[in-house]
Amino acid sequence: MQITVDSPASAPQPLSPYYSQVARIEQADGSALLFVSGQIAEGATLAEQTRGVFETLTALLEAHGATLGDVVNIRTYLTDISALDEYGAVRRQFLTGTPPTSMTFEASRLFRPEALVEVEVVAAVPAR
Repeated sequence: MQITVDSPASAPQPLSPYYSQVARIEQADGSALLFVSGQIAEGATLAEQTRGVFETLTALLEAHGATLGDVVNIRTYLTDISALDEYGAVRRQFLTGTPPTSMTFEASRLFRPEALVEVEVVAAVPAR
């Protein structure tokens, strides 16, 4: 097993130098697990921020040879759980296949005060 931790140059860079965006765990058969740090995005509305988050997640996964279709677990943090439908409508535009396992939480504050949503994922990348 080999572990690589990085912030791919081909994806939006982290907002802080104190964490890496992706941990890749290579398996002996050539498959890998990707643990992607929680992502936030700019935008005036929850829908705009959610779209930005999923665009960033897409770029991070692609940098490691994966897609949103490889996501097996998603954790979402919302500052207002009553906005779950708005978040879900955008999420369904990006996660179009069988839905991954999921947990959604309400958090009083996120990494940045203007953030309304933060999403982290785990993806299983098949052997090439």
